Amino acid sequence: MKILSVVGARPQFVKLSPIAHACERAGIEHIIVHTGQHYDPLLSDVFFEDLKIPAPDEHLGVGSGSHGKQTGDMMGRLDDVITAHDPDWVLVYGDTNSTLAAAVSAVKLHYPLAHLEAGLRSFNRAMPEEINRVLTDHAADLLLAPTDVAADHLAAEGLADRTVVVGDVMTDVLMNEVAALDDDASPITEKLGFEPDSYSLATIHRAENTDSPERLKTIIDSLQSVDHPVVILAHPRLVAKAGQHGITLEGGSLHVLESLPYPQLLASARSARGIITDSGGLQKEAFLLRTPCTTVRPQTEWVETVELGWNVLVEPSGLVAAATRPRPAETDETPYGDGQAADRVVSVLRDRATGKSGDRLDPPLGLPLSRESFR
Repeated sequence: MKILSVVGARPQFVKLSPIAHACERAGIEHIIVHTGQHYDPLLSDVFFEDLKIPAPDEHLGVGSGSHGKQTGDMMGRLDDVITAHDPDWVLVYGDTNSTLAAAVSAVKLHYPLAHLEAGLRSFNRAMPEEINRVLTDHAADLLLAPTDVAADHLAAEGLADRTVVVGDVMTDVLMNEVAALDDDASPITEKLGFEPDSYSLATIHRAENTDSPERLKTIIDSLQSVDHPVVILAHPRLVAKAGQHGITLEGGSLHVLESLPYPQLLASARSARGIITDSGGLQKEAFLLRTPCTTVRPQTEWVETVELGWNVLVEPSGLVAAATRPRPAETDETPYGDGQAADRVVSVLRDRATGKSGDRLDPPLGLPLSRESFR
């Protein structure tokens, strides 16, 4: 069997890692296509190195652009790549323009499409990621949901028959990476001299927070006013928009650090007293690390983090109060699985693939496949 994975952005490289390793363990051919959506080495190449992901078999080099131009450029190049490799499955990840482009290309070429991290919903159609994930879910033949909540969303949209709950592959990665971390793996202590539990780690990059000069200024002013040090990682979009709007990032409590390789990001998040973010993945990583999170968004796809008290959704005006709140009650809940999601994904793909003659392929690897099995 042959699986073709299409990725292009930092969160997708992290999710790709356990899938690539699970394919290797199962003896399944795995083709990696990198669209080039993220092309900064610290948001791309370093993840392949740090997570020991095989180098991409294809690199499309699309780069930045408007949503329509970027997605269209990807589709134009993906058609030839998918056809040339002739996979049994096209596997797409998350909710980026790379996800949607590969989904449309695959279904129009009549290749089976599987969506990893299916069923996440913010119910905010102003988010481009929400459009990407909804359209991809409705195009896909197989929906690999990370949680029961995600599966319930899919069922409400009439997609229950295509849905399998497999757990969250990000949990797989985080468990493996954290187990290998040294105690002094965070560069924040080394470079900035901050002790563990004395600082908050921040990431801000989404369009709804950076495109408006007024909103971004309120966020930065709030971060500068928090009563303890805040270290913000300089995402290229944040730096570009701050420069465009004439906003100075450094000042007051706010310190700027370059983007970090994934292991150092986890180490820094683990050592922080809190996370302040508008990222999707970092909310969940904070919960898994049991670091309180403040999310500068009106909605979250990871509702479990809020329900369990480890994540608070705020507008910029409420950021300071949320970032200084007391630590929540401890919890042993594990809504994101047991760290074995990638093996389940590969098992499901292998079980449900059809060969070129239409016959079923080899039987599954012996892992449970039904949604009920993961309750």
